[in-house]
Amino acid sequence: MTARRHAPIAAILVAASLTACNPSAAKTESDSKPSTPATSAGAPSAPTHSPSAAPGAPADGNGLSLAEAIAKLPAADENRTGYKRDSFRHWIDEDSDGCSTRNEVLLAEATKKPEQGPRCTLAGGEWLSYYDEVTVTDARKLDIDHMVPLAEAWDSGASAWDADRRMRYANDLGAERSLVAVTAKTNRSKADKDPSEWMPPAVSAKCTYLADWTATKLRWKLTADDKERAALEKLAKGCTNTVKYEVAP
Repeated sequence: MTARRHAPIAAILVAASLTACNPSAAKTESDSKPSTPATSAGAPSAPTHSPSAAPGAPADGNGLSLAEAIAKLPAADENRTGYKRDSFRHWIDEDSDGCSTRNEVLLAEATKKPEQGPRCTLAGGEWLSYYDEVTVTDARKLDIDHMVPLAEAWDSGASAWDADRRMRYANDLGAERSLVAVTAKTNRSKADKDPSEWMPPAVSAKCTYLADWTATKLRWKLTADDKERAALEKLAKGCTNTVKYEVAP
């Protein structure tokens, strides 16, 4: 099984909400993804994940303030011409261990580990959906959210990628928060919106979400348009997160 991520996400989120977030949060409304059964498995090929201290942490551990990270986002207008969701192949089984990317995320982010059966069938377990601070005990009620939705990635530069790179993006286990397990309700509310149109409903999620979004865009060299950048800058006021990332190969 791919060695995916981090300490239980609940501990990270509690720390983030206590130290990194402004108590005020914006509420508005990822890429809407059907919740597939936890027994699904995919086909080969995506980057191996190695644990990191923060979203996409570089080997040397250097980081940027959230404001500095936002300023580094390349500027460009968005263009959705030609977008099709199936241009991004997922969920694959990168290491051929029977666990799809979806299940790798579920196993990594469980606050109470599920039992794993043949072909990565998962039973039991517990998860914290940080977007809305909801505890979930049935994996079928969780979606795996692309932090930067597939349509938004297409708009922001992925349209120029080849199929292999888009597949690697859609199954990115190489950074801690490119993919997150959240309630289907919040994921589908987010749909393909950027932070100018949607933010997580939980106050505690605001700064973490902005840092995760920005780190993911920097990791994949995705652009931001003027509206998105303005929203990020406004929402990030008061956040003290350090953004760390490693550019995707």
